[in-house]
Amino acid sequence: MRLSRRTLLATTTAAAMAASAAPAQAAAAPPAAAPGRGRRPATGFERLAADGYSLLDRQRVGVVTNPTGITRDARHIVDVMHADDRVRLTAVFGPEHGFRGTAQAGGSEGRHDDPATGLPVYDTYLKSGQPLADIFTASGVDTVVFDIQDVGARFYTYIWTLYDCMEAARLAGKRFVVLDRPNPVTGRAALGPVLHKEFATFVGREPISQAHGMTVAELALLFNAEFLTAPVPLETVRMKGWKRSDFYDTTGLPWVPPSPNMPTPETALVYSGTCLFEGTNLSEGRGTTRPFELLGAEGVDGGWAAAADGLGLAGVHFREAYFAPTFSKFQGKTVGGVQLHVHDRQAFDPVRTGIGLLITAKRVWSGFAWRPDHWIDRLTGSTRVRTMIDAGADTDEVVAGWQRELAAFRRTRREYLLYR
Repeated sequence: MRLSRRTLLATTTAAAMAASAAPAQAAAAPPAAAPGRGRRPATGFERLAADGYSLLDRQRVGVVTNPTGITRDARHIVDVMHADDRVRLTAVFGPEHGFRGTAQAGGSEGRHDDPATGLPVYDTYLKSGQPLADIFTASGVDTVVFDIQDVGARFYTYIWTLYDCMEAARLAGKRFVVLDRPNPVTGRAALGPVLHKEFATFVGREPISQAHGMTVAELALLFNAEFLTAPVPLETVRMKGWKRSDFYDTTGLPWVPPSPNMPTPETALVYSGTCLFEGTNLSEGRGTTRPFELLGAEGVDGGWAAAADGLGLAGVHFREAYFAPTFSKFQGKTVGGVQLHVHDRQAFDPVRTGIGLLITAKRVWSGFAWRPDHWIDRLTGSTRVRTMIDAGADTDEVVAGWQRELAAFRRTRREYLLYR
């Protein structure tokens, strides 16, 4: 079902207007910018709290969140709301890795009561449709609030937790509120191939580009209008002061790893390209202190770094590197490969870089192989990237192959952008 942008943004505007009222408590307002640090954007939660939670008045509230749902002074929003009698928080919903973040990739914390607050915590991981709607119904909430830090890549699962929770809230007859946070790698551009629907999985439910260049609130508007069976009653609380060109380190917000292998904003910067190595037999750096920045395998030497540097990819250098993963591929073994060093993040294109690294790895290492399940097709959204690389295409040819679909997605995306 397609709604007009004006209709969609009506609820967003109402929420933003409510959240821009005078702060109910001085402590809820973000601090002034420190000298030399520039603007300090206010997150959706900061604006919601500053308005005394009026958007949630007389509602039983459940929050979909994880360790990234924090305030500027690093308190978790669940702890803050639970201690505030202006909001009736009655449930928490945990995604992959769990609400408090105790689970590794592909895991969750299960149903339990949170030791810190006593609140019931429900597990949403890999649940969707009516089963997830039944969880929302059983929880007794009236409004589901979403507040999780995304990293800007289609295959990072939290945006599909957002999607699944929106659809389930619609089925359960619940309101849905999205509290916005920055896209840490900016919202300047959509990059990479667009998912083909026949390759839909939890690492990509709908046809968006590999690096989407949107915030979670913008994605919620897009999902509600373009992809859900029918729209959910949706309201979003926008950030104040964030610009599309802002990288995370300009926001003054503390960084909490959204998942165990996303330790820094620099990881997020490369992730939408180098995560493609999950679809190969090379290590993507899991089990090191630099996941997705270190790539390698047994038998790889300095020739890969030289070949990658020879591509002339903008904004990045490649260093010959050796490392021994403590878990995942090549656990306990010393492997050779490359480390990415991004020296100009404005010019850096992570998806093009990821393609160039795949092509050069295949050329310099005779042991290169795709995962037998062709997971690369799920990550890139079709068979195109794999088959073109296997046929000997170069980086420019592979990138050219998705430009028409990307241009169409960019036109659609423009309708839902909230920030300049």
